[in-house]
Amino acid sequence: MNIDAALRANPVAAWLQAHADVLVEAAIRIVTVATLGLFLYGSLVQFWRDPSRVTVLLMVLSEVVTIVFSLLSRVPGKRDWNVLSVMVSSVATFYFLAFDIKPGIHLIPEWVAVCLQVIGMSVQISAKLSLRRSFGILPANRGVVVHGPYKLIRHPMYFGYLIKDIGFLLPNFGLQNVIVLAVHWTLQVTRIVREERLLSEDDTYREYAKRVRYRLIAGIF
Repeated sequence: MNIDAALRANPVAAWLQAHADVLVEAAIRIVTVATLGLFLYGSLVQFWRDPSRVTVLLMVLSEVVTIVFSLLSRVPGKRDWNVLSVMVSSVATFYFLAFDIKPGIHLIPEWVAVCLQVIGMSVQISAKLSLRRSFGILPANRGVVVHGPYKLIRHPMYFGYLIKDIGFLLPNFGLQNVIVLAVHWTLQVTRIVREERLLSEDDTYREYAKRVRYRLIAGIF
């Protein structure tokens, strides 16, 4: 019996195959919400113990914004299911679970760090508003966006993440957090490269990449 005949004989299997992308997307979003909930609980406990640690609260807010946008994103027509891409994207998205959110070394005053985080979050949210529903966790072509902050660099959302992460690290400094962010940004760069490999199959994106030279930091990368 061939595959088509088997599917006709089993309507449940046929339905699952026809809706596989939607089911996978639903599973990803459920896991995402559950994971964020764990981090949210631990962070709010720390903030309750010391309300002066605004950087912890802003880190939570930033991740909530990220997750909300990913939950509202459209199901893409084409996505990169390569094992490496899935692993890199997953770890780079949920890296915040590895943070040591207990009080660390203050390298800069909390208020300066808060300003950095607010700047990073503003850039991040501006980029996501430009993307609208074209935002997601796994590399995918949800449509090419070339307006807003995307006129300046190709990945302004990641640039916002970088500023926000620096704003969190400096007043919560410790070996564990340094290692987490070093691994995270190694993976983020890998994620950017793999994202662009997929997007470069689109003529519109290739033309866009010619106009906007830098991916993350102007003059460097």
